[in-house]
Amino acid sequence: MVVGLPKRWSLVGFVIAFLLLTPLLALLTLATLPDGEVFAHLTNTVLPSYIANTAKLMLAVVLLSLLFAVPAAWLVARCDLPGRRFFQWALLLPLAMPGYVVAYIYTDLLDYPGPVQRFVRSLLGATSPADYWFPDIRSLGGAALMLALVLFPYIFLLGRTAFMEQSLSLLQASRIMGASERQSFWRLSLPMARPAIAAGVALVAMETAADFATVSYFAVPTLTTAVYDTWLGYGSLASASKLSVIILLAVFLLIYLERFARRKQELFQRQALTGQIPLLSLGRWRWPAFGFCLLLLLASFILPLGILLDYAIRYFGASWNSEFFQFSWNSFYLSALSAALCVLLALALLYVGRISPRRIDSWPARLASSGYALPGTVLAIGVLGPLTWLDFAINDLADWLGREGPGLIFSGSVAALLFAFCVRFAAIAIGGIENSWRRLSPSLDMAALTMGKGPLSMFFLVHLPLLRTGILAALLLVFIEAMKELPAALLLRPIGFENLATHVFQYVSDERLEQGALAAIVIVLVGLVPLILLNRSLELKAPDSPVSDSPVSDSPVSDSPVSDSPVSVNPMSPKER
Repeated sequence: MVVGLPKRWSLVGFVIAFLLLTPLLALLTLATLPDGEVFAHLTNTVLPSYIANTAKLMLAVVLLSLLFAVPAAWLVARCDLPGRRFFQWALLLPLAMPGYVVAYIYTDLLDYPGPVQRFVRSLLGATSPADYWFPDIRSLGGAALMLALVLFPYIFLLGRTAFMEQSLSLLQASRIMGASERQSFWRLSLPMARPAIAAGVALVAMETAADFATVSYFAVPTLTTAVYDTWLGYGSLASASKLSVIILLAVFLLIYLERFARRKQELFQRQALTGQIPLLSLGRWRWPAFGFCLLLLLASFILPLGILLDYAIRYFGASWNSEFFQFSWNSFYLSALSAALCVLLALALLYVGRISPRRIDSWPARLASSGYALPGTVLAIGVLGPLTWLDFAINDLADWLGREGPGLIFSGSVAALLFAFCVRFAAIAIGGIENSWRRLSPSLDMAALTMGKGPLSMFFLVHLPLLRTGILAALLLVFIEAMKELPAALLLRPIGFENLATHVFQYVSDERLEQGALAAIVIVLVGLVPLILLNRSLELKAPDSPVSDSPVSDSPVSDSPVSDSPVSVNPMSPKER
């Protein structure tokens, strides 16, 4: 630490944190404004059903995700599953698939005109829907299934890591005391993995509460669709802000519950991994277990990707045009600028916190990470408030000076999207770079100071070269998150501006995904990059190889996007928020 750090450095950190917090403060302020009885009308009519639908959807998605993820994580981590090493990374791939794209594909397959129901009608000789029963895919249950198929990898990743980390000595002790493999799982392994699974459950629930595109496509009224409809339908920003505050309360409650659930995780993971954990023999269940994992992978990734590829090939001529290149360029430069800005802000905030002897100087980085909890629709409202006020202030000043006002240079341009992406994704850059910075020994700082280097020289000559990997990872992850962000882009984009995410969603909304399949494939392929890097960086020694001791602070399970390090388990918060 540098003693006597100029106070202006601290001031810079708090100014940055305040700017990134302005959308949240603006949202809370807007929620206190009068709304012309719109919110009271919603409260007396549809708000209870919105809240109930949101709660039901979250519960259903969490239960289905647990049903998919926990058995798969256990099989991959602890059992002699055929293709175990393949499934370790393959079952993470569904995170790259946008939920609304999967929803469209399965609707096309399972709806009344689709091939599945046509086959059922031909098999039964039915001529109308009244002649047979088939589950309705366009329902709350259908939306829950679609979201679970793309969100279960959160629980799978954390659960797999937790099962792999467990102490051999404890497992051996349970067997010595007469517990069977099944009893050891229920009484020891699962309780030890519970905090990590709880972190994954919190992520899944948060992503479900923030989802807009999937529920909008299935016409399931939830709080996120209510925010959108109230803002654009009723024209009441104050009422939409009140609804957004309800979503925020739910998100922060989930964060608290997740932290509470894993408050004693450190005690569990302090147990030494004293040897090689043998794989459990599945016996006659080996191939049924393999079939379960393969079916899960087929349903969540391989089948949707195969259909997208078929669409893209058949409609390549209609998709490969100047619009596609323009939308791709819009996505690229907007995401690249957002990534660069987020990394610069993260470096400034974290460096001040590292070299300052004052504990308070570490607060700006923590405060700046709060924007990650804002769903896209909520964030859009919070961003629009301060930027609109700033535009009006600039135009009023121009009028006072007798000059023509510049117009909506912030709220009516891509500046609004850049600001929104920085607010939302700065937490990812902070988490990624902070993990790398913590590995740098304080002795390096002391040596640089002894040699007469100042704070800036020490940063450029010592820290920056050692942080290249963390910075590159943060740039990549923020870039891909920005590429896939949908609700904020839909609500804040300038007139006539489209990127790949909004382009694909427009085709999905018009029931013409075939013509947007090429753009959807680009989004999926870009999303696969961080998944590959994530699997390599978080890959632990497999149970059939020697396992080394490691403290809990180095364990991927100890970090989560709802706690201190967003990057550690949320490489791309799926798809759309």
